[in-house]
Amino acid sequence: MGAEGMVKKMRRQSYSFGLTDTLLAEVGRLPLDVLHRDVDAICRCYECIVSVAERLGVEPPCPRLAGFSYNHVSTLGAPIVFVAGSEPNVKPILHHPEDIDRLEEPGDYLASGVVPERLATLHVLRERRPDAACSIGHQYEGPVTTAMLLMGEEFVLLPWTDPERAHRLLGFCVESAVNYTRVLRAHLGEPPDEPRPIGIPDDFAGLFAPELFAEFVAPYWDRLYAALGATERHLHSELLRVEHLPFLEELGIATFDPSADQYVTPALLREHCPVPFTGRIQSWHIADNSPEQLQAMYRDIASYEPVNISFYMTALREEPKIAALLDVAR
Repeated sequence: MGAEGMVKKMRRQSYSFGLTDTLLAEVGRLPLDVLHRDVDAICRCYECIVSVAERLGVEPPCPRLAGFSYNHVSTLGAPIVFVAGSEPNVKPILHHPEDIDRLEEPGDYLASGVVPERLATLHVLRERRPDAACSIGHQYEGPVTTAMLLMGEEFVLLPWTDPERAHRLLGFCVESAVNYTRVLRAHLGEPPDEPRPIGIPDDFAGLFAPELFAEFVAPYWDRLYAALGATERHLHSELLRVEHLPFLEELGIATFDPSADQYVTPALLREHCPVPFTGRIQSWHIADNSPEQLQAMYRDIASYEPVNISFYMTALREEPKIAALLDVAR
C-alpha cells in the first residue's frame, strides 16, 4: 500500500455527541418548558443526567438554560409562546409589507423581549452552579430565518412582490442582530468587537432559487459575517440544493453543516460541495434503526469524509443504540 493509501486508511473521523433537552426533562421527570425558567428544575435535571453520562462514558454536560434561538426576534417585538411541556414558538409581527417601514430597534436590548427574564434566570443559575454555561441561547438566526420569523411565510413572496421592502427587512435583520449581539456580549463580559469564528444558522435560506439567492441571501450573510468580525465563517442551513453550493466557496465558508437537509446527501456533498462539510445521524434515524444498522450508517457517512459526524441522545430508551454509535465513533 502506498503512503497516500496508508494515510487515508488511518484517518481518524471526528465526531460530536450530546444529550438533548428532551432527555434532560425525561430523566428529571419534568416538563420541557421549565428548563427555560426554573433554576431548581434545571439543576435537578443536570444532576439526574450524570448517571446516564457515566454509563455512556462521556463527560456530564454543564448546566445551562434550555436551547433557545429567539432572543433576538423577541427584542424586536415578536411574542414568544412557551408551550407547556414543549418547545417555544414565535408569533409574527409583520402582517403587511408596509409594517416593515415601521420597524425599529429597541432602545435597550437588555430590557426587551424575553432577554431580561432569561438573564435573571442565568444569574441565579450561575450563583447556584458556577460551572453553568454563561449563555441565554443562540444570539441570532440568519437574516432569512429572522425575516421569516418576523413576517411568516409571506416573506417568501416578498422578493417577487416588493423587492425593495425585502431588502429593507433583510438589512434590518442583519443590523439589529449585530447590535443585539454586541450589547449581549458586553453584558456577559465578552469583548463585544473581538474577532472570532462565527456561525450563522439560516435554515430557510434555501427556499430561494440561486438567482434570488445571489441577491437576497449571499450579500446579507457576507454582511453579517463581516460585521461580527468573523475570523472563520461557519454555516448551518437545511434547505440548500446542489445548485446553491458554489456560493459557499464564494463566501469563504470554512465548514457547511447541512444537518437535516433533504436535498444534499453525503454522496452529493462529496461530489459537489467546494468546502468541508459535516454529517449527522438524526433522531429519527436512531428511532427507526437497530444498533447494527446505525453503526453501518455511521461507517457509510464516514466514507464520504465529512469533517465531523454528530449524533444526540433524545430519550432513555435510545441508550443501547447510542452506546453502539459511540463504540463505532470511538
